[in-house]
Amino acid sequence: MQEKDTQQILAYQSSTNCSNHLSMAAQPNENHLLIIEDDQGRKEFPLENPVYSIGRDRNCNIRLISQFVSRHHATLVRLRRMNNSNSYYYRIVDGDPKGKPSSNGLMINGRKMLAHDLKNEDEIVFGPQVRAIYYLLKNSQRSGQTDASEYDITLINPGMTEEEED
Repeated sequence: MQEKDTQQILAYQSSTNCSNHLSMAAQPNENHLLIIEDDQGRKEFPLENPVYSIGRDRNCNIRLISQFVSRHHATLVRLRRMNNSNSYYYRIVDGDPKGKPSSNGLMINGRKMLAHDLKNEDEIVFGPQVRAIYYLLKNSQRSGQTDASEYDITLINPGMTEEEED
């Protein structure tokens, strides 16, 4: 059932202007981050757009450098949370937006999957030595407020710093 829903979402997005139908302002207290490790090292991608293509093709939004990765390996789609219209999550789908799957598939948290709604610290493996970790960062602070740890002062008793005499 989830695979059919995902294909419908991708078909809908490829036939419409995604920015008009999926335009959602990021929550100021919520940030989405994808950290990629591939043959060129580690790269961080703050996620803000409604759709990302992931693969080794030069035209992909998130380019992976590895011979084991398909040209269009996966697609990230931003979706609204049911319980909060101002909050959203990302779903990763194997293959390109037209439904063509990647050669090696996706391993998410150790399980081979066609699609998955990403949660904080999910690990995605695209191939040997090519992986990503998704982070959902939540700021609990409101603007204008300060954190108590910012003013933490630790007092040291002078007797604690004296060296013991033999």
